[in-house]
Amino acid sequence: MAALDPHPLRGSELHRTVTAAHLQEDVRRAAVKAAAMDRVRSAFNSMVKSERYSRFTLQPAEDGERHVEVKLSDDAVEDSAGGSPSFRPAPRRQQQSTLCYLALGTLLIFLTGYLLGYLIHRKTQVEPLACGNEPKADEHPEATAGPAHPEATAPPAEVAPLPGAQMDWGDVTQLLTEKLTTEALSKTLSACDLPRRSAGSVEDKFLANHIFKEFQKVEMDPWTDIHYVQLQTPDSQRPNRVRFGADVFEPTGYLAYSATGQVQGKLVYGNYGRPQDLDVLQDKNVSLRDSVLLLRAGQISFAEQVDNAAAKGAAAVLIYPDAQDYQYRADTALYGHVHLGSGDPYTPGFPSFNHTQFPPTKSSGLPKIPAQTITANMATALLRTIGGPESDASSGFKGGLSATYRLGGGENISVEVNNVLVNKEIHNVFGVIKGFVDPDQYVVLGAQRDAWGSGYAKATVGTSVLIELAKAVSEMVEKDGFRPRRSVVFASWSAGDYGSVGATEWLEAYMSSIDKRVVTYISLDGVVVGRGSFVASASPLLYGLLENTMKGVKSSAGSDSLYDMMGASNWEAKTMRPMSINDPAYPFLAMSGVPSVSFHFISPNTEAYMYYGTDLDHKDHLDYQTNHRTSEMAATAAQFAGQMALRLVHDRLLRLDVSRYNGVLTKAVAQIYKRINQLLKSGQLKGLNPTWLNRARGAFQRATISINNDIRNSNLDDKEACRILNGRIMSVEHALLSPYVSPVETPYRHLLLGRGPHTLASIAETTDMEQLHTQLALATWNLQGCANGMVGNIWDLDEEI
Repeated sequence: MAALDPHPLRGSELHRTVTAAHLQEDVRRAAVKAAAMDRVRSAFNSMVKSERYSRFTLQPAEDGERHVEVKLSDDAVEDSAGGSPSFRPAPRRQQQSTLCYLALGTLLIFLTGYLLGYLIHRKTQVEPLACGNEPKADEHPEATAGPAHPEATAPPAEVAPLPGAQMDWGDVTQLLTEKLTTEALSKTLSACDLPRRSAGSVEDKFLANHIFKEFQKVEMDPWTDIHYVQLQTPDSQRPNRVRFGADVFEPTGYLAYSATGQVQGKLVYGNYGRPQDLDVLQDKNVSLRDSVLLLRAGQISFAEQVDNAAAKGAAAVLIYPDAQDYQYRADTALYGHVHLGSGDPYTPGFPSFNHTQFPPTKSSGLPKIPAQTITANMATALLRTIGGPESDASSGFKGGLSATYRLGGGENISVEVNNVLVNKEIHNVFGVIKGFVDPDQYVVLGAQRDAWGSGYAKATVGTSVLIELAKAVSEMVEKDGFRPRRSVVFASWSAGDYGSVGATEWLEAYMSSIDKRVVTYISLDGVVVGRGSFVASASPLLYGLLENTMKGVKSSAGSDSLYDMMGASNWEAKTMRPMSINDPAYPFLAMSGVPSVSFHFISPNTEAYMYYGTDLDHKDHLDYQTNHRTSEMAATAAQFAGQMALRLVHDRLLRLDVSRYNGVLTKAVAQIYKRINQLLKSGQLKGLNPTWLNRARGAFQRATISINNDIRNSNLDDKEACRILNGRIMSVEHALLSPYVSPVETPYRHLLLGRGPHTLASIAETTDMEQLHTQLALATWNLQGCANGMVGNIWDLDEEI
């Protein structure tokens, strides 16, 4: 039996405690590994024959330090308080030798555990194991942290970031570019290409189900939004007709939401039907009262053409594609709609969930006169016998048909429109990737799914881009560790060709919350209609984001960025276009107050895609326009839309520049000043001073400066501070909606970008002095209220604001 210490022991065990406070946490934890202890045991037992290893634990000391405590037991010692009968005091020399062995053994334990732990486990962190009693988790959380399974030892590089962790923006764009490939877009384009896809049809619902399943595959928890809308279609039993002399035409194309009936009047040619075109006719003493106005398509929407004609007293409108603007077959039918608005015109201002719940009503934008499209061949026959004075070369009235462009006014023509209303069930399809910090705020990317014919450029490309973007971003979140702060919603709309019906019904259904939730709407409709140039329409709040995105996306026409391709410092003049009423993003901006953007890759020196609204909008024609690089252009468009969306959900602070509205507002107020001064000098107006409007403009400008100052002086790492700032930024667009007009009568309520007598542009042009007084006062308070809202807290307002 090995020699023991001669001094009597009160217990049956001999304790030796070695303090190792200076050890690193990973060394202490690694030292307890079973493999290391096996080796230590063997070495120790060989040195101290009768003594064996019992426990190795981490024990806390009173001073808070961690200690390694080694507990040894003697085989010959029994568990009795009074000692063992077989206890034999040993000679002192042997006792001293035992002490040396114990010291050396303890040192060996320490060195062996340290070296093995460092060499084998220096790159991992594992849960400490203990053979004895462990410290309680509430006393020492670090002793129980981490999972006790194999995944816990994976290298850090393979572990996804924790929720909310921010990936570097350069890595985000690189991942997005890698996933949005030409091959993927080509495959999806083929899957979504159908010869027919009219709203509410079997094909439309088939595509809706296809998109729903694609969203399901990437676990986006898709859902549908169902509406019951009234769409107008031709009557198969009574075709629309145009009679002119001995000629009787029955066009297959039509204009949805036209007034129905049969009218007769003098045929007059009015170019594009713009106000300046109709003024030319009046200058030539050509009467428009009760006339049938022949107009060529282009420049403005069909709805605006019909509205302008009705305002001049015309009885009906015929619209055709002129060869100067549309280089295709002269017998091509033209389709469209003439509702000066968006959504179901028979449920204006509220959603079409169930018609039986609402009293019958109509949109103020429905035309009161019949309108019909005709082919270029039909228009040629009319122009050859229209008579009247010939248009001046300087007027711009002459087109590309083989006919003399006379103004008419002498020959009668009859127009008969027999369109009928049909009830259709339409489905909007949604998918969402939820944010990790502010999931209740989201960016919406949307594309219409329907079209009059194939709609390849109008609907197929946008739908394909939507699907591939959803797949790419989902994969970035699930596999690559991307953690968006805000949510991204992907929306597929139906009945877009009838005036953004599906999208508008959704807006009307959730109007009370959308302005507080939707950060931005990005339209994917018609994103590729050519190659070599680029145009966009957007809220001024998004100009800065557009510019930065153009710098970050390469042009498919070369190695330069889109920003360089569009003239760098002069990019805004070459790229930006006013957002028109038939832009799919317009209802989001002008009706709901959501910052919105639409963009298009086009061919140089073109303004629009000539195959829209025809059966010629198919793959072959778009391939010709893109030099057979449609899939490549679609991938580039997806990258552009994706970078805009992800920037808005990635950064702490929203990339919306409130100061961009200052220039737009100053120009609009200057026009009103000019107009009022003219009226005052002429004596038409008395007792009106536009100073208050200018003061409101100054308040708005100071409010934008206040926001920018607060941004510079705030700690953007503070989540609450960022959320407050973002709330103030998001309030700007919605605050510019006039609260003084009815959304039923005047749906586009935006003070600067809307339509109606309340807008600053309309105030600068009105000839009604009473209306001028009223609308100027309302616009002043609208602008002042917007400025007050931007400041934030009511106690921060001062006398200047």
